Amino acid sequence: MLSPRRQPRLFAVLVCALAVLAARPADVPGGSGAGTEVARLYQDAALATERYEQGRSEAEAQRAEAQRLEGLLERQRQEIAALHEDLGRIARAQYRDGGGLPLAAQMILADSPEELMRGQRAYSQADTAVNNAIAKSRRAEARLATDEAKAREAWQALEARNAERAAMKRSIEQKLEEARQRLQGEANASAAAGSCRGAVRLDQPEMNFTNDWVAPVETYALSAAFGSGGARWANRHTGQDFAVPIGTPVRAVGAGTVVRTSCGGAFGMEIVLEHPGGYYTQYAHLASIAVEQGEQVRTGQWIGQSGTTGNSTGPHLHFEVRVTPQLGSGIDPVPWLAARGVSLGWPATTRLGG
Repeated sequence: MLSPRRQPRLFAVLVCALAVLAARPADVPGGSGAGTEVARLYQDAALATERYEQGRSEAEAQRAEAQRLEGLLERQRQEIAALHEDLGRIARAQYRDGGGLPLAAQMILADSPEELMRGQRAYSQADTAVNNAIAKSRRAEARLATDEAKAREAWQALEARNAERAAMKRSIEQKLEEARQRLQGEANASAAAGSCRGAVRLDQPEMNFTNDWVAPVETYALSAAFGSGGARWANRHTGQDFAVPIGTPVRAVGAGTVVRTSCGGAFGMEIVLEHPGGYYTQYAHLASIAVEQGEQVRTGQWIGQSGTTGNSTGPHLHFEVRVTPQLGSGIDPVPWLAARGVSLGWPATTRLGG
């Protein structure tokens, strides 16, 4: 049984321990703060963009259908005008041939009753054929006009929905940009202190990769290449840079183990993974880290978010392939990935915020 004199001291120790645990964001299930908000908004923005582009395609299809129907309607009008012209010619011919005369006069002028009947029947059949054609064309014109109106209404409704989607897309992107700035602010504070905030766990997307290796980010523009010169580097650039917005999910290029996570220094917030075969990959200038040292990761797993911490002039991911965990053992990442079935291309396209 504890001595009464030791209980106050034990209570104070427990209070301090609880305070320390409460102050660690890494212990909050699912992560917290701007990092998780950026990851969620990043996916929302991608979905909003997809829906917006789908709406645009649908509106274009409806517009094309309305134009097609308008063309049909115009041709139908031309056919009706031609029929009216034919009717006029028949009427004039009837008048010249006696068709416009009273029936009594036609009877007097006819050589025989049979001639009179043949003439009357011919004129009657011609009038009936033309009148039927005109009536049929007018019905077709009415149907086409109705279809055209429906197509135009559907297109206008799609345009209205697309305007709503565009407004939603802009709203999400504005929120995403605000969250990115908060995330970078938190990252800058951690990098300045040289102390990481702990793993900000991200909800992982479905991963159905057919290859064992992937690019470190999904959409990007390649910038500084391996071995290039520049005032920012003491010798040569030691990796391949991917220009991406702040908060872009960074993926493990292959399965491996986290051998280092750190903040501060020239690389800012960084992660180093060890892969089978004696190779290491580094992911630097991050805005958040979603893994911890010693953790096993899968191909394509989101391990962090891009940023611009450390010696960085703008948002990008600095990616290296090394033969040791240490700086100075890097090899060109582009052919290394290409040998594993990952072609980066030049330049690749940027989807959000590029």
